[in-house]
Amino acid sequence: MTTILAGGQPLSLLAERAAFVAVSRTLLVADAHIGKAVSFRAMGVPVPRGTTSETLAGLTALVASTGAQRIVFLGDFLHSARAHAAATAAAVAAWRQAHRALELVLVRGNHDDHAGDPPPHLGIRVVDEPFMQGGFALCHHPKRIAGAYVLAGHLHPCVNLGGRAWDHLRLPCFWFDDDVGVLPAFGAFTGMHAIRASAGDRVFAIAENTVAALPTIAERCAA
Repeated sequence: MTTILAGGQPLSLLAERAAFVAVSRTLLVADAHIGKAVSFRAMGVPVPRGTTSETLAGLTALVASTGAQRIVFLGDFLHSARAHAAATAAAVAAWRQAHRALELVLVRGNHDDHAGDPPPHLGIRVVDEPFMQGGFALCHHPKRIAGAYVLAGHLHPCVNLGGRAWDHLRLPCFWFDDDVGVLPAFGAFTGMHAIRASAGDRVFAIAENTVAALPTIAERCAA
């Protein structure tokens, strides 16, 4: 866990590709994309099974390790309408039953618009962006909002790192500028998109269960 200031407020970055607001005991999760694999299989694309269970197990572990009392999903909780398939829906319902005391909030994302809201029996409060919480504007799409620091998802950010021996790494990351922070995708079956950071942006790569701050472009130029 690495704790930074985002918009002047403490925010803990977790190697499990989520963030935690300790003062409100809120876990922030972007782009779970539950049901993505079953959506692809329904189209005849052979993809791995068990990704929904892996994503839900990751949520369980984070709730236990952080003591979170609330999870706010920053959009794209479900991947598509096919995510309502019986087996996927049953797995999500069983997970919810095991975590009945958790407050769950979903900030609608673009995939949620197509998938539809989660069924009412899951007890998930569904809201449009921005969802204002203690000086943070919780969104799906990264965008500037006057008077608040935005935390969002949508981009599935990653960084490409190269070494002297033609080594190459592609790592999920957190990406922060002065007004907006973007979280990595949480889901077990999601792609990544390489970011283009500006000079003063802060980037934190995730590797081997560690969140590591990368030098900013300005720092690299000054070295």
